[in-house]
Amino acid sequence: MSRVPEPTQTPEGPAYEGRLLDHPHEEVVDQGAPFDIRTLLTRRGVLGLAGIGVGAVVLAACAPTDPTSGAGATASTAAGGEIPDETAGPYPGDGSNGPDVLEDSGIIRSDITTSIDGSATADGVPLIFEFQVLDMANEDAPFEGVAVYAWHCSAQGEYSMYSAGLEDVTYLRGVQVADAQGKVSFTSVFPGCYSGRWPHIHFEVYPDVDSLSDSANAIATSQMAMPEPASAEVYAGSAYAGSAQNLAQVTLASDSVFGDDSGATQLATITGDASSGYKATLVVRVDTSTASGAGSAPGSGGQGGPAGSSRPPAG
Repeated sequence: MSRVPEPTQTPEGPAYEGRLLDHPHEEVVDQGAPFDIRTLLTRRGVLGLAGIGVGAVVLAACAPTDPTSGAGATASTAAGGEIPDETAGPYPGDGSNGPDVLEDSGIIRSDITTSIDGSATADGVPLIFEFQVLDMANEDAPFEGVAVYAWHCSAQGEYSMYSAGLEDVTYLRGVQVADAQGKVSFTSVFPGCYSGRWPHIHFEVYPDVDSLSDSANAIATSQMAMPEPASAEVYAGSAYAGSAQNLAQVTLASDSVFGDDSGATQLATITGDASSGYKATLVVRVDTSTASGAGSAPGSGGQGGPAGSSRPPAG
């Protein structure tokens, strides 16, 4: 009979393999499905939990030890199911709603903290975020060679190329090509939280670099959710004025994008702190046997932005 895992006591409360328990007074096996699929499970951990509700978790080894964390944390393993198709939002910068940064020379880059021409730099808490793209049609093999375009708002909740005064700015946008492990990595800053949306990072997956010429070529369009504890810590800083209040008014369950399942397969695993910076990782399972159902940009409108002005709307 398998041994029931024991939680570890931390200053924030009981945790299992680095993940705080959703229900601190219950055993690890009684935390529920959302906790199961978010937990940093190893292959041995899944075997130990066999028969108690995590049989649907499909494993994929993901990332090496994070150099920013003394705890030696690893990235989350792949949860069952394709990454959900989500809206690209009103500010994709991929040509589907006005500006097209994918046509700019220099867009293939890992450091997206500055504009491509170096004329502007985004402020905020340092963040490295990494995606590992897996090919579901090929038994979850690393999807080497796919091009991943990622973009997100600034610490002030504004989007380059669209927000007032940032029309000629191209920071917080970039493309990377997946390596032999299916991984891409970006150096950036932690995104702010604007009104009506949970903090997030947008991304599109293209079959290859040549496919970037048309946003309709994307084989997946989705968003990565930032974990609440790290977000709350970041938003205590002065560069993120208004984000803490906006975060307090939304949950993963109420968010218009992540609400279907509270971002179960989109919630990043994160290490680090607000002083030294963070590293966020996410496994992205893409099924090329199904058609991508997102990517179109809705019309702009609505309210958003930490200050409650006419900044980015939900999307």
